[in-house]
Amino acid sequence: MPIEIPKDKWPGSIRTVTIGATSAEGGTRAKTVTVGGGTTMPYLHFEAPTPNKPAIAIEIKSRKPEDWSPLLAEVWGAAMADPAQWAKKAEEAGADLLVLALTVEDSPEDAVKAVKSVLGATGLPLIVWGPGQAEKDNELLVAVAEAAKGERLVLGICEDKNYRTIVATAMANGHLVQARAPMDVNLSKQLNILISDMGMPKDRILMDPTTGALGYGMEYGYSVMERLRLAALQGDAMTQFPMIVTPGFEAWKTKEAKVGEGIPEAWGDWKARAIHWETLTALALVESGADIVVLRHPESVKRVKDAIGELVVA
Repeated sequence: MPIEIPKDKWPGSIRTVTIGATSAEGGTRAKTVTVGGGTTMPYLHFEAPTPNKPAIAIEIKSRKPEDWSPLLAEVWGAAMADPAQWAKKAEEAGADLLVLALTVEDSPEDAVKAVKSVLGATGLPLIVWGPGQAEKDNELLVAVAEAAKGERLVLGICEDKNYRTIVATAMANGHLVQARAPMDVNLSKQLNILISDMGMPKDRILMDPTTGALGYGMEYGYSVMERLRLAALQGDAMTQFPMIVTPGFEAWKTKEAKVGEGIPEAWGDWKARAIHWETLTALALVESGADIVVLRHPESVKRVKDAIGELVVA
């Protein structure tokens, strides 16, 4: 007797968002990255195919970071002092797109120089983050948006107290935005409404619901992402945006990943443990519906990419 698998049919779907612009589209990217488009919960292939695989971004910085784990410094080496060289190595490591994080030490001229050097070094689409201070973010991202007009960058990070200037410059220069709310369905929705009300096209918004690392709140972030996906599929237009999450940032600031001395022997090999922490955090978030995961270690990129290949049935 054949068994019939029950299937849900959802009234809503996730919007598709394309990052980057080729020369034919007014930019200089060798390729674009399109995410979103799902019509069911993640990887339920018996209900509907996955139209676009989750994309993997590698985070680099405009200046060599002094607070990153020595394990990351070991693998990236001297390239960490030059964003263009770092971008090339990240592309070789398998990144689908790049995140360039600016710092508070950068001037607008420094920021533009770093962005242009990365755009010149690789053909990958680019996400640019400000340093996380409202006034500095506005100062740097306005200059970057104007200098890279037409490239369809993602500018971030927009939060409830600091989104207007970033959204306005993104709209004026043809870019996208990353909208972050602190692990709450209603706050994510509210920020999306505020950004949309400014006139930002809905196919130029990425939703960042915030997450924690394995053992540090990931399960709550997973639950929020799951609920956002359910709301979107049920027809809530203000939750129907692709999601971007930052498991690399979260995992590498945990003591389990960052510290190699003065810890219990039972914790095992430091490098293996750290890479596992990033990989497992990222994979859990991919399975909860993340469309873009931002990572830091090349081995994590390889592992997560391999896992995505197994999840997404051709």
